[in-house]
Amino acid sequence: MLRIERIVLREIRLPLREPFRISSGVCTERRIALLELTDAAGVTGWSECVAGEAPNYSAETIDTAWHAIREWLAPRVLAVRIDGAESVHDLLDRDIAGHNMAKAALEMGCWEVAARLQEPPLSRLLAGTRDRVPTGISIGIQANAAGLVERAQRALAEGYRKIKVKIRPGADVEYVRAVRDALGSEVSLMADANSAYHLADADHLAELDAFGLIMIEQPLGRDDLVRHAALQKRLKTPICLDESITDVDRCEDMIALGSGRIVNIKPGRVGGFTVSRRIHDLCQRHGIPVWCGGMLESGIGRAHNIALASLPNFSLPGDLSPSRRYWERDVVTPEWEMDRDGLVPVPVAEIGMGVTPDMDRVDGLTVRREVLGARGGAT
Repeated sequence: MLRIERIVLREIRLPLREPFRISSGVCTERRIALLELTDAAGVTGWSECVAGEAPNYSAETIDTAWHAIREWLAPRVLAVRIDGAESVHDLLDRDIAGHNMAKAALEMGCWEVAARLQEPPLSRLLAGTRDRVPTGISIGIQANAAGLVERAQRALAEGYRKIKVKIRPGADVEYVRAVRDALGSEVSLMADANSAYHLADADHLAELDAFGLIMIEQPLGRDDLVRHAALQKRLKTPICLDESITDVDRCEDMIALGSGRIVNIKPGRVGGFTVSRRIHDLCQRHGIPVWCGGMLESGIGRAHNIALASLPNFSLPGDLSPSRRYWERDVVTPEWEMDRDGLVPVPVAEIGMGVTPDMDRVDGLTVRREVLGARGGAT
């Protein structure tokens, strides 16, 4: 039983170690919304909203999520007796369309509170089975193929289990060819287009079949399940869907249409842990592997992703890079680390998510703060 009495919203500005470029733009600093939820028993859990500053990955932004949480979503959980974290998603989803990232931030925070109340690791509360998870690296679009090769070689030497390269028209086939030639045929390599192509580009995308990629991620638009199905018929390389899979129904549609053969589950994109587990289970029944993607999360969001990635059908390395990959200094202690075998530990000996917010760091980065109380909304 949960009874959330207080929610603190914080916006932090966390600078990246270096710019990160994808087909839709470049990011040099992350505006991140952190949530601190306190139960009637005094137990506190943290979560993170992964919505970006601009509506390029999805329609949501940090500002729309902040508004949705304050005005519509938080009132549904504040001072309400909730019969377990599993019921929070449906409570938030009823008669409120969209806003999956805002819903996920609250829902995942409730799961963390539940884990701390019941005292298991968050991963085990979610039915995770692993104590280490393999990780890959996501390399942003580079100015030239040589620069991409250099970064891919460095990542391989560091132990990453999968190399993901971002692509866009004009920086695709020759870039991937250069990386494959440099790394060899045995390295797990994939390309991520972030919806940069159209079905008319099918012949061009088919040139990627020559490089033995484990997948090409989201080549077409987020709403193009039918066109993805047509493209998959023309490609040997498996298509992995990311932006297109926003709920279980969309995953069922993908399977029925043959729009892809792999799913990237980002809990923020689908509304939280409950839907993530439903998609995981659906894919497992159909023999479709899944993996956990990243959204340039701080160590708090990464903790939630690692807990989810410990479930059994997360059979491909996720975008679960250590803290130092993106940040000079993270907002949690201990910071996330990866061993030389490309594995990140799941904190199975700790209660909850297994890391603690560094409050000096969080407070120093905070630019906006709002407290939502059980009786009067914002204070």
